[in-house]
Amino acid sequence: TLKVQFRAPQATELQKLEKKSLVTFIYVGQPIEEYRAKMGSESRLQLNDAFAEISEVGTYIGQEKSSMKEEDQPFMTVSIKADQDTKMGLITDLKQALREAYALKISYSARKQVDNK
Repeated sequence: TLKVQFRAPQATELQKLEKKSLVTFIYVGQPIEEYRAKMGSESRLQLNDAFAEISEVGTYIGQEKSSMKEEDQPFMTVSIKADQDTKMGLITDLKQALREAYALKISYSARKQVDNK
């Protein structure tokens, strides 16, 4: 269940992810209306069904990897689904945490750019 707002940024060079079973999703965006009073309106991470801090990313990646078959672990991809208005500093911190957890295959979700010509 999404607890953050997510409007994918637009892109021109898109590619579909192949093996969805090897993809782990991290959502980034403002909390939805019902969580704003408690969580504020700054962008937050959502791992599975819970809000999380950057410091929790390494543990989350470890858990996701351990739930996979050993031969599939090197092919794990982390898909970052970040709202188009998310500040780059948070994305940079997230990428650093993923790097430290040896989650080196990262994809970014986006939607096809519409030409307004």
